[in-house]
Amino acid sequence: MVHFSSRFTRRPVLGIAAALLLASPASWAQTAWPNKPVKIVVPFAPGGTTDILARAIAPDLSKAFGQQFVIENKGGAGGNLGAEIVSKAAGDGYTLLMGTVGTHGINRALYAKLPYDPFKDFAPITLVAGVPNVMVINAEKAVANKINTVNDFIKYAKANPGKLNMASSGNGTSIHLAGELFKSQTGIFMAHIPYRGSSPALLDLSGGNMDVMFDNLPSAIPLIKGGKLKALAVTSAQRSAAMPELPTVEEAAGLKGFEASSWFGLLAPAGTPADVVSRIQQEVAKSLATPAMKERLATLGAIPSGNTPAQFAALIEAEHKKWADVVKASGAKVD
Repeated sequence: MVHFSSRFTRRPVLGIAAALLLASPASWAQTAWPNKPVKIVVPFAPGGTTDILARAIAPDLSKAFGQQFVIENKGGAGGNLGAEIVSKAAGDGYTLLMGTVGTHGINRALYAKLPYDPFKDFAPITLVAGVPNVMVINAEKAVANKINTVNDFIKYAKANPGKLNMASSGNGTSIHLAGELFKSQTGIFMAHIPYRGSSPALLDLSGGNMDVMFDNLPSAIPLIKGGKLKALAVTSAQRSAAMPELPTVEEAAGLKGFEASSWFGLLAPAGTPADVVSRIQQEVAKSLATPAMKERLATLGAIPSGNTPAQFAALIEAEHKKWADVVKASGAKVD
């Protein structure tokens, strides 16, 4: 039998109890989190890279915290609709955003009025992954028009002004800006057709209703391998390990300094407790470090991260400055 010291009197016990009762509700909430399902808002339609990566990490987070992490797709306005929803949510750890280079690196410079502040309205959690974009065209049209390289495409576009439609996952996405950058550096014209995500855009591209797209590599790979799309080049500064046979746009067409990659990361509404942010970051990093996840992302051409909130915040700041210059140079604007 365990005997407590006589010095452990009733008065100290009452003091401890009182202290616990007087503890702030916030501290209780932090300790108890999560005690209900957590929502991850994906600001694009299902099937695109943002959605693929969110659904990749959600099961591990559900297992780690003992609560379901549920994906909710809220596509529209180049990711702004979903980002705005999360920016106005309570900072209690139960609503998160799978943000992108569009929502947090490009849109502030591209849109005349943004319904959220990418810096003040969010607490960065961690960068999940970075991916190159890939220039893809409809496979049947590639054969019919004898387009096998980027230079073939440029030659065809110049010979057929006003005939090409360029699909994107929405205004302000890296997919959109990669195309605008390509247009400005080659002097060709393509009508931009924005969709509510990569999946519906790819569907129309593979069906022949669109001509070209600068899609994120993970969502395009299945259609490339299935023969529906022809890949011409990646838009990153280096070749992708997932498809090393593809040249970069700079290599293929001599477009010096051409680079337009994408990234995806988790963010919470501003005011979310720091310990909740830290716990999510640590579990995402653990998930991304597992051999199974590394292999899965490698097949998609994605490079996992899992960096700290401070490192992710610094990346967002740097990316905003970079893309503001790209937007200015391309002349792209969305009212």
